[in-house]
Amino acid sequence: MRTLLIVLTVTEIVVFVGALAVYLIAISRSLRRISQSLGKVTFGVRAIETQCASVGPSVTRVNEQLTVIAGALEGVSAKAERLGAGS
Repeated sequence: MRTLLIVLTVTEIVVFVGALAVYLIAISRSLRRISQSLGKVTFGVRAIETQCASVGPSVTRVNEQLTVIAGALEGVSAKAERLGAGS
């Protein structure tokens, strides 16, 4: 009887370690696929960063031009008011 219990215990431990190994292998494969996907995402983000690098300076120039236009519109508005009041 004692020998049977020892054999069953060892068998249970072997099955447990085997199941644990199978799950660890499955997790490892999943992590590998995730790593590959993240690599592709990183590559895409870097490409977007490169493509958008010129946006910052362009926006600055557009804002400067809009400031100039806003200043000019104040003068035009004042002139239009004087012309409207004169008629």
